[in-house]
Amino acid sequence: MAQLSPPFHCFSSTQHQLHTTCSTKCRPQLPFSIHLPFRPLHSNNRRFSLRKSREFRGSLIGSFDMENDGKLSDEYGKTGEEVKEEEDKEKEVKPVEGSGSSDSSLDDDKYPSGEFVYREYGFMENLGVKFRMFLTLPWQRVKKGSVLTMKLRGEISDQLKGRFSPGLSLPQICENLVKAAYDPRISGAYLHIEPLSCGWGKVEEIRRHVLDFKKSGKFVLGYVPACGEKEYYIGSACDELYAPPSAYFQLYGLTVQASFLGGVLEKIGIEPQIQRIGKYKSAGDQLARKNISDENREMLTALLDNIYGNWVEKISLAKGKKKEDIEKFINEGVYEVDRLKEDGWITDIKYEDEVTTLLKERLSIPTDKTLPTVDYRKYSRVKKWTLGLTGSGDQIAIIRASGGISRVRSPLSSSSSGIVAEQFIEKIRSTRESKQFKAVVIRIDSPGGDALASDLMWREIKLLADSKPVVASMADVAASGGYYMAMAAPTIVAEYLTLTGSIGVVTGKFNLGSLYERIGFNKEVISRGRYAELTAADQRPFRPDEAELFAKSAQNAYRSFRDKAASSRHPELYRLIS
Repeated sequence: MAQLSPPFHCFSSTQHQLHTTCSTKCRPQLPFSIHLPFRPLHSNNRRFSLRKSREFRGSLIGSFDMENDGKLSDEYGKTGEEVKEEEDKEKEVKPVEGSGSSDSSLDDDKYPSGEFVYREYGFMENLGVKFRMFLTLPWQRVKKGSVLTMKLRGEISDQLKGRFSPGLSLPQICENLVKAAYDPRISGAYLHIEPLSCGWGKVEEIRRHVLDFKKSGKFVLGYVPACGEKEYYIGSACDELYAPPSAYFQLYGLTVQASFLGGVLEKIGIEPQIQRIGKYKSAGDQLARKNISDENREMLTALLDNIYGNWVEKISLAKGKKKEDIEKFINEGVYEVDRLKEDGWITDIKYEDEVTTLLKERLSIPTDKTLPTVDYRKYSRVKKWTLGLTGSGDQIAIIRASGGISRVRSPLSSSSSGIVAEQFIEKIRSTRESKQFKAVVIRIDSPGGDALASDLMWREIKLLADSKPVVASMADVAASGGYYMAMAAPTIVAEYLTLTGSIGVVTGKFNLGSLYERIGFNKEVISRGRYAELTAADQRPFRPDEAELFAKSAQNAYRSFRDKAASSRHPELYRLIS
C-alpha cells in the first residue's frame, strides 16, 4: 500500500523523560530554559491598555473552556500575591533585557500589579448581599459560620470542571477562596493537603490565593498527612499547620531527572534521525542521545536552582527563619514529626478529628454538635452574584487552552485531550466579532505541539489583538508552541514559577531498517517524485539530498518562529535580524 506522509514540524518543549521531583511524590514536569516571575512581559507596540484596577470586585468576566466546547461561564479575575516587604520588592517590574524600555514605561498606570485588595462592605452592600442570599436556590445556600473545606490532592486542571467531573479545577479553587473572603457565612478555611501532581505554577497560584484570603481576617488551617515540598509550600501560607503523629514528611530537596532511550533503540535496531534547531531545544534528546548534553544540563541546573531558591526564600519569609537555617534543616534529612513541631515547621501534632475539635472550640460550637462545613464542590455552586462580586458593565472573555497542541482532533482523542487549533480559532473569531466582550485574557497551560497549528492560532490571536486588548496569562507551562500562542498578545503575564520559552523546532523520523531485518520483515515502496519517500521510507535512512531538504524545511520553520518572537516581543531586535 502506498503511504503519503508529509513531514510535520513540532514546536514541542520536551518529552516525558524529564522530571522535576519533590522527594518521591511529584509527577513528571517539563523543564525549559526561561523562568519568568509574575510580572508583565511587555511589547513596545502597545495599542491598548486595560483600565487600572487593584480590586477585581465589580468586573464581569466570561470564560470559554476548551474542554467544554462552546460553554460560557462566569469566572473571577486573577490576583497578585501578599507576603512580606521583601516580596513586594521582587514584584517591581523591570524592563525586559534588550527591549529598550525604561522603568517609567512599565508604571502602575499601564501595568497594574493585580494585587488583591480586600475591602470591607458598607452597610448598603451588606444589605444587598443579604437580600441576594435570601433569593438563592436551596443547593446554593450555606449555613452561617461554616468552614470552607477543600482537599487538595493529585492532578489539578487549569480548565473549569462540570458539576460531576472528577478532579480539581484551579480556577474553581481560586474562585472559592475569593468568594469565601467576602462571604459573611464563611468563618474560615480548612485545607487538607495531600500529595500534588501539578506543576509549580499552579502551586504558586493556590498559595497566593490562600494569602489573599487571609486579608479578610478569617483563619486558614492546614492539615498535611503526607508532605513534600509542594504540599508544604501551600501549607506554609496557612495560619496554622497540623500533621498526625505518623505523618510522612519528606522535605529533602528537589531533583530534576533526564532519561534517554538512545542505547535501548540502538539495541533493537531503531535509528532516530532527529533534526533539532535551538541550542537548548532538548525535546529530541530522549530518543537520539544516550546521555545528557552540556546545554541540557545547564538548562536543567538553572531551572532547579530557580525553583529551589524560590522555595527556600518563600519558606524563610513565611516562618521567619534565615535561608541558611532552612537549607540546614533540609540537609539534615529530618522526618520525625516531633522535630518538625519543635523547630516550628508545623503548629502541632494532631489527628484530623482533633483538628475538627479545635475548630469547634474556636467557633464556640458544643462538642456534641457537628461542625458546619461546606466542601469544594458545593461551594463551587455559589454564584459570585450572590456576594456582589460581579459587575454589570463591560465583559472580559477568558479563553482557556490546556494540553498539547494539534491542528485537528484525532478520531480516537477525547473532548478534553489538549488544544485543537480548529476549535480554538472558532472561539477567537467569535470573541473578536462579539460586541459583548471588550477585552480578552488567553490562559495558556501547554508544552507545545504541532507547528502549523501554533502558527494558525498565533495569527488569529494577533488579529484579535488588533481589535481588542489581549493579555496572555501563563499557568504551569507555556513553552514552545504554547509560547508561540502567547507572543501574539501585546502583554504576557506569568507566575514566578511558570516554565516558558523553548523557542526552537524538533522534527525527525525513525529508520527501522535494522529492526525489520532482525525480525524478517520486508517493506518495498514505489514512488513518483524525487522526495516522495522523504518520510514514507522508514526501512532506510535519509539519502543525502533528502537529509538536506529535511534540514532546510526545519530551518524554515525555526526562522518563522524566531522572527515572529522577535517582532512580537523585541521589534528593535527584529529589525536587526531581518
